Amino acid sequence: MGLIKGVTIKAIKSIQGGMAEFYTPQSSDETMIVKVPAKTEDDLFVHKHQTDQLLVVKGSFVLVVLYDKQYQYIPLSEEIPQVVTIPPGILHGAINFEDRDCLLVNAVLRHGEPHPRDYQPIAKPFPYNLKQAKFSLNRFLTKPSALVAEATF
Repeated sequence: MGLIKGVTIKAIKSIQGGMAEFYTPQSSDETMIVKVPAKTEDDLFVHKHQTDQLLVVKGSFVLVVLYDKQYQYIPLSEEIPQVVTIPPGILHGAINFEDRDCLLVNAVLRHGEPHPRDYQPIAKPFPYNLKQAKFSLNRFLTKPSALVAEATF
């Protein structure tokens, strides 16, 4: 597997405050709520002037990153709070295998003015390996310790 320059996964910390649990917020220039619809296989996106910081708050999905002519499958879930950071210029998409929508927070860091093309899908150059993507998600949900909680690709 090739390394994805600059993509990171980081477990977020929380503190208990009475009955509530408070998670560390991510610094950002803009915060978006993103819905990945149930049973969705999305095309790719690439942003020229923004860094995405993604945190799943409901459901789960597989983040797909295209790097060095290979797809990397990064499972994310509300059950294991982590932030994945995607720097500018990295092609990425999403697969939601679940019967329910997935909601995530994107704490966007801006590196210039947004461009409409940043949000237009790009056709996949070749199909996702859905079997491999589903396997990565199932493995993550059943054995989260099998994956590194904090990693830089």
